Amino acid sequence: MREQRLVFGEVAELYDRVRAGYPDAAIDEVIGFAGADGPRLRALEVGAGTGKATVGFAARGLEILALEPNAAMAGVARRNCQPFPRVRIEAVSFEDWPAAAGGFGLVFSAQAWHWVRPEARYRKAAQALSPGGTLALLWHRTRWQGGPLRDDIAELYRRLVPDLYRLRPGFPGLCTRVDDGQSSAEFRESGLFRGITVRTYPWSATFTADSYIDLLLTQSDHRLLAEDTRTRLLGSVRQAIADHGGEIVVPHDTLLVMGRLRANRDLA
Repeated sequence: MREQRLVFGEVAELYDRVRAGYPDAAIDEVIGFAGADGPRLRALEVGAGTGKATVGFAARGLEILALEPNAAMAGVARRNCQPFPRVRIEAVSFEDWPAAAGGFGLVFSAQAWHWVRPEARYRKAAQALSPGGTLALLWHRTRWQGGPLRDDIAELYRRLVPDLYRLRPGFPGLCTRVDDGQSSAEFRESGLFRGITVRTYPWSATFTADSYIDLLLTQSDHRLLAEDTRTRLLGSVRQAIADHGGEIVVPHDTLLVMGRLRANRDLA
């Protein structure tokens, strides 16, 4: 089976076109929490993808080293970040990147932290941060609960892809994968950070049948389906949307969890 994290590169341009960016208010709050204005803040990004969050932070003047292990995704990120000379993209995973001890005031990761090995991620982030530096994690979450169209789509998943249905994929909104308590608890359990802060930013996205199918085609769990199964599923979803008026409005929120590096940490 292809590694889930790497299948995004198969559709890097589509991913860049259909995936959402990040709320200005969330980015501003991270920078304020880090305690420095943009031009004085040096940041490390873990899992840049095509630069959805990178561009938002770069527009505030940050110097950013953005790590993205997939070469195709990193290539799109470089193109998107061309207007920002203080951004550098490296095609390397966080695990393989040689941490520069204490070099960054901010480490951030948007929609990617769960791809980093749990036993390494918080400790390596702490190694990269300057004393009192900030680790900030962001995720988009669907909040689509109930309604005839959602129920019809859920039934299609149950019938056509029962193994995927049992996992309750984050799209088409059958559940929320990342919750506030779980992510903040991991922060605290690491013992490396203080002042753990959780924020949520609500927003909604409107999809046509075509744009909704395009979004599903950027989901790793959908891309890993057998081609004939995926084609049958997406065709059925497209028909369900047409039967319900041809448009979906899906409530979302963006979860932000952040904390400051404790003093006198032992990272050996």
